[in-house]
Amino acid sequence: MKRVVTFGDVMMRLSTPNFQKFEQANQFDVTFGGSEANVALSLSYLGIPSAHVTLFPDNALGQSAMQFLRKHGVDTSSIQFTGERLGLYFLETGAVSRPSKIVYDRYNSSFSHLREGTFDWDEILSNADWFHWSGITPALSEGCANECLKAIETARRKGIFISGDVYYRSNLWQYGKTPQNVLPEMVSHCDLILANEHNMTELFGIQISPDEPFDSVSRKMMLAFPSLKKVVDTQRVSISASHNKINARMWNGKELLQTTDQNITHIVDRIGAGDAFLAGLIYGLKVYKNDLKALEFGICASALKHTIHGDVNLVSVEEVESVMAGDVSGRLKR
Repeated sequence: MKRVVTFGDVMMRLSTPNFQKFEQANQFDVTFGGSEANVALSLSYLGIPSAHVTLFPDNALGQSAMQFLRKHGVDTSSIQFTGERLGLYFLETGAVSRPSKIVYDRYNSSFSHLREGTFDWDEILSNADWFHWSGITPALSEGCANECLKAIETARRKGIFISGDVYYRSNLWQYGKTPQNVLPEMVSHCDLILANEHNMTELFGIQISPDEPFDSVSRKMMLAFPSLKKVVDTQRVSISASHNKINARMWNGKELLQTTDQNITHIVDRIGAGDAFLAGLIYGLKVYKNDLKALEFGICASALKHTIHGDVNLVSVEEVESVMAGDVSGRLKR
C-alpha cells in the first residue's frame, strides 16, 4: 500500500496532571504533537503507512520528538535537523464547567525558520498516494508557506490525492501575509478540504446568504475551486468541558452525507480530535472506498480520541469499527 505523507511543525506538549490548573501544577506530563503529525501517527495505528516531514532542532529535544514519531510507526527518514528550538505548548485540561486552556510558546522554532527548497518533494512523494497539510503550516512564516505550496504543487503534478485542513490560527500570521493571501492558491490544487461555511466565506470570498446550508456553500466552493471533489466538516455541541456531541458531514459533489451523533459523556482529552477524524476519514476513503462509511469511521475515530491522553489517537481499526457497530458500552475485554 502506498503511503500518506504529512508536513508540519511538531511541538512538545506540557500538560498539567489530573485536571489541575496551571497554578496548582508542580510538574507537567510530556508528550509531542502537531496537527499534521497527529494525522500521520493515527494512520500508523490504523495500518496505513505514513511519513511525516518537518524540521527539528539539532539537540536532545529534537531527537526526542523524532523518537516519539518512530516509536509510533511513522517514517521519519525525511526529517532534517537544524536550529536550536522546539516549539512548546502548555495545556490545562478543563472539566465540567471549566474549559481547557492552551498557552503556546512556539515562536522562533526550528520549523518556523524553514527555507523554501529545503526538501526534495519529488523524492519524498515518490511512493505516496496522499499528501496532507493544514492551514497552521503556512501561518508560521513565509518560508513555511512557500515550502508547503511547493509540496502541494509537486503532489498535484504527480497525481497524488491532496487534503487540506484549512482551519488556521489567526494570531500566528505575523510575517505580513494573511490567510486570504496564501490559502486560496493552496486550496486550488486540493481534492478534499476540511472547512465550514464561515471558513469558505472568510478565507475564499464565497458569497452566501444567511443560514445557507452547507451543501449549497460547498457547491459554490467547488465552482470556485474545480479541483475539489469533497468538502467535509465536523460539528460539535459542547454541553460542558466533559460532555460533547459530535458529528461529521460531507458534500461530495453529488449528495450531502451526514453521520449520526457521537455522544461523549466523560471527555479525557479532546486535543487532536479533529486530526483523529481526518486520519479516520483518510483510512475510510482509502480502504472502504465509500464516502458515508469513511465519514462514519472518521467521526467514530474522533469520538475514541476523546478517551485518550495526549494528542494522538492510539486506536486500532477494530476498536473504531466496534464503535461504528454501536458498541459504546466500554465493557471490559479479556
